[in-house]
Amino acid sequence: MNAKLFDQTINRLNTNSIKWDLYGQEVLPLWVADMDFPAPAAVIDALQNRLNHPVFGYQGHDEQLLEVICAWVERRHGWRIDPAEILLVPGVVTGVNWVARTFGKGGSGYLIQTPVYPPFFQAAANAGLRLIEAPLTESGGRYEIDFDAFERCVALEKPEVFILCNPHNPVGRVFNRKELERLGEICLRHGVLICSDEIHCDLVYSGFHHLPIASLSEELKNNTITLMAASKTFNIPGLHFSFAIVPNADLRKKMQSMGAGLIGHPEIFACAAAKAAFTQCDDWLADLLTYLEGNRDYLTSYLEREFPEIICHPPEGTYLAWLDCRRLDLQPDAYRFFLEQARVALNDGLSFGSNGAGFVRLNFGCPRSTLASALERMRQALDKTDRKG
Repeated sequence: MNAKLFDQTINRLNTNSIKWDLYGQEVLPLWVADMDFPAPAAVIDALQNRLNHPVFGYQGHDEQLLEVICAWVERRHGWRIDPAEILLVPGVVTGVNWVARTFGKGGSGYLIQTPVYPPFFQAAANAGLRLIEAPLTESGGRYEIDFDAFERCVALEKPEVFILCNPHNPVGRVFNRKELERLGEICLRHGVLICSDEIHCDLVYSGFHHLPIASLSEELKNNTITLMAASKTFNIPGLHFSFAIVPNADLRKKMQSMGAGLIGHPEIFACAAAKAAFTQCDDWLADLLTYLEGNRDYLTSYLEREFPEIICHPPEGTYLAWLDCRRLDLQPDAYRFFLEQARVALNDGLSFGSNGAGFVRLNFGCPRSTLASALERMRQALDKTDRKG
């Protein structure tokens, strides 16, 4: 593994970075989900090569890019798709909103599993949909799906759309075949369309395997819109490249009709970067996963040793850790305590739903030295308080 690539500290201050510029130079930001690693060299070369051509016209249809995506999905996830099933989208959040507006009717139900990625809540509000929550539960040292409660919720509330997040942000679960099949069966039986946000699908750790829910059966394939991207995998979120896999032609036609004139095509640099990422960066990704897994293990070991009051189930995927700080009773809350007392910016758990109160989300997609510095700041701040056991 080329650890030196990921160990290097890159100064991102004053680069118009949301992550680094929001809180200023005195705060270590381990919040918004982009990584502090350089993009793969092949991606940078592809961007430079495109930049060397002095004309930046409109991006046209690129059949080769669609075929590259198909090859990537089959190679990484064992799912054979067709180029005609792909809709290019500037971002997964755009895709979730597109689905909500296309298939939700005013006041109809929109189902999510909380705690969950904050833009899911806003997508429901944007489309005027009735938000329905089927909370995940903690059991056996990890988060689980309460299937009986999930089905009761579906039967009672009758949602039009279920937004699945897998791998799950923020709890880090990579749902297994049995779980996905049961979720899919409930949705099929009750006529609920599945929109599966799988943006972290390539960031899965040893002992776990990502399965696209749409790949599990012909029925699920035709009842699912799958959202994937190059952005998280290759740390190029600012280039805004993602795609929706919509095998059902009727669903695809409805999305195209709703998106006409509204949903833009990813721009030329995003497409160039994605093509290089999906064809030339397998070794880089393997090294990244090894490094991130080391960061995850460093984090969880540090928490167990220094902060036994903070509960963190080791993430099975993503580079995000969900920290339960409720035993510490931090004031005024965990997010503001660590921001104000430790000068470490995390995500406030409440933004992931009401069952996120007392939690924070930590992004460990950074050099290990940055992670170590942030944890040391947190330790020093906690040592100045009276901890509750």
